[in-house]
Amino acid sequence: MKIFVPGNWCSTVTETFAEIDGLPDFSGIEPDEIEEAIHQLLASNREELIGIVERASDDPDWDSLVAPLEEIDDRLTKAWVPISHLNAVVNTEALRAAHDGCLVALTQYSTELGQSKPLYEAYKNLRSSKSYDDELSPAQKKVVDNALIDFELFGVGLDEQDKKRFADISERLAVLASLFQNNVLDASDAWTRRFDGPEPLDGLPDVNLAIAAEAARVRGLDGYVVTLEMPSYAAVLDHAQDRELRREVHEAYVTRASDRGPHANSFDNTEIMIETLSLRHEQAQLLGYGNYAELSVVKNMTDDPAEIQGFLENLLDKSLPKAREDLKELTAFAREKYGINEIRPWDTRFLSEQLRQEKYAVSEEELRPYFPMDKVLVGMFDVVERLFGIRVQRAVAPDHWHDDVLFFEIFRDQDRIARFYVDPFARPHKQGGAWMNDCRVRRESGNFLQLPAAFLTCNFTPPVGDAPALLTHSEVVTLFHEFGHGLHHMLTRQTCAAVSGINGVPIDAVELPSQFMENWCWQPESIGLISGHWQTGDSLPETLLKRLLEARNFQSGLAMVRQLEFGLLDMALHTSLKALAPLEAMLDVRQRTGLVRAPEYDRFPWAFGHIFSGGYEAGYYSYLWSEILSADAFAAFEETSVFDRSAGQRFLQEILEIGGSKDAMEGYEAFRGRQPDPLALLRHNGLIATETEPSS
Repeated sequence: MKIFVPGNWCSTVTETFAEIDGLPDFSGIEPDEIEEAIHQLLASNREELIGIVERASDDPDWDSLVAPLEEIDDRLTKAWVPISHLNAVVNTEALRAAHDGCLVALTQYSTELGQSKPLYEAYKNLRSSKSYDDELSPAQKKVVDNALIDFELFGVGLDEQDKKRFADISERLAVLASLFQNNVLDASDAWTRRFDGPEPLDGLPDVNLAIAAEAARVRGLDGYVVTLEMPSYAAVLDHAQDRELRREVHEAYVTRASDRGPHANSFDNTEIMIETLSLRHEQAQLLGYGNYAELSVVKNMTDDPAEIQGFLENLLDKSLPKAREDLKELTAFAREKYGINEIRPWDTRFLSEQLRQEKYAVSEEELRPYFPMDKVLVGMFDVVERLFGIRVQRAVAPDHWHDDVLFFEIFRDQDRIARFYVDPFARPHKQGGAWMNDCRVRRESGNFLQLPAAFLTCNFTPPVGDAPALLTHSEVVTLFHEFGHGLHHMLTRQTCAAVSGINGVPIDAVELPSQFMENWCWQPESIGLISGHWQTGDSLPETLLKRLLEARNFQSGLAMVRQLEFGLLDMALHTSLKALAPLEAMLDVRQRTGLVRAPEYDRFPWAFGHIFSGGYEAGYYSYLWSEILSADAFAAFEETSVFDRSAGQRFLQEILEIGGSKDAMEGYEAFRGRQPDPLALLRHNGLIATETEPSS
């Protein structure tokens, strides 16, 4: 097997990690070669590090220290990213074993760098040098400043015994995160429910019945099969008339990877969660922090856990009255229409959908024919062309991992500036949810400019029969959300990898572009671009559009309180010793947020991947914090027009293009001309009157 040749890695790469047109050769990745290749690459990097430190020890500058470190980091990233991605979207036993077999070695390597005193001293010397002041760009200075903070957070200042303990914890946490996610995936795949005929599934739309029939067929079964893949699970909770079926599916979903439910203890994350939280707490204390939340928010826009807690509590106080009104309305409807005297969690989605239809005469299924995925994609690209002056076009992927995958290129004028993959549909052995991840980062190496590339992964309803993929409006919103992340990564102008795209962006600012893009799913001008009946091409009828917009904030109080429950639970788990008792922490939070009585078996946190394996630990609040920024940012367009090119260009230049090259609030103020209005989120969600004057 070939290995990377130091200094010539662009042209000579491993057979395992070959490239086609600068992108991964996914088909060429053989699981049985991964571990050996990664270990050889790490060994090569370590050799180069010795020389880098030696050359930069006396008088470090950017070219002798940071640039060569970026080279070897990019080399490793380009090797590991496709492996990690494949493990998430086409998980197999062999691939999982190879992926997990590399985690400890990769964590050891990153910790070695983070705890390297010679490297730390070299960066400190660069920071205090004349070269820093006179030669480095603002972006380069930000890279150096961030690196010094990272060294401290890796424990570079600890004594050798504590360094060793910190490193051991880091390695173990990497393993635990993967074990957690594997258990969730396996538990989700393990549960199915077969039916001989469609009668027990009464209420499910035809498209979901067809999906259930196909799920049976691929398993070699007759009849219909319900799974815990999102399109299937959501269809039952939203539409199934059979209350007991809804309860059964809900129980299977909220007990995944736990000590309760149909697969109790089979994929149990209990000990993984307890150990994870305990080790995070210990790691924070090693660095001198009182708890993990204090450590986690060091580089965030909001760097005080008490301020975050206050933000969540204040938002809860303002949301609860509307949530109680929502529940009162839903309870009256449930009693009158279905004879349900007490609403339970397996009822809320179903009843909400039925009430929405009665109140606004609109449903997701009625809207679905007007949102064929291809039309939505073309319309979405039209939106960003109008806003940001870019052009997106379909292309042929050099290689891909599944036949569902779509591939696109982004152009500015005549220049190709980025590429991205879209993996849209749910399937077995694919992690649930939706996310964007970087495939390639924009960076400059000598005279070579590497273009950014991204993965956009979703779990939408697949096409059925002769019809194309038809999205619900909620799925349309999700697509815009992930594309917003993708734009943040791909439209960057930065050429230093550490602050390019989403790199270096605080977690409570990284959701701004994604939530910002969601707004165009609700504007008549843009809905006209993204909708068209799949058979007739007719635009979404005015009556349907009106009902959709009227229903936008339907039961927004309950939805907000649910999000606050997640955020408050996350903070509770990472700010106190209750971190060692996840169930008690959840029950404590629900004393304040749980308006609908949850069943004893509910173990939702046992599959809460955002905070146990997704990088949002002590950071889930960021979705709500960023929504303030998003709502206030979109208000700039509401004040003029939704396709205001001038406002679009300001957002492009001050938010998307800067990446992590400057302070996030500084970029926001440059775009908006002021700090964000804290009431914007409440107005945006219909929790206070829209005529309320914004605060300055």
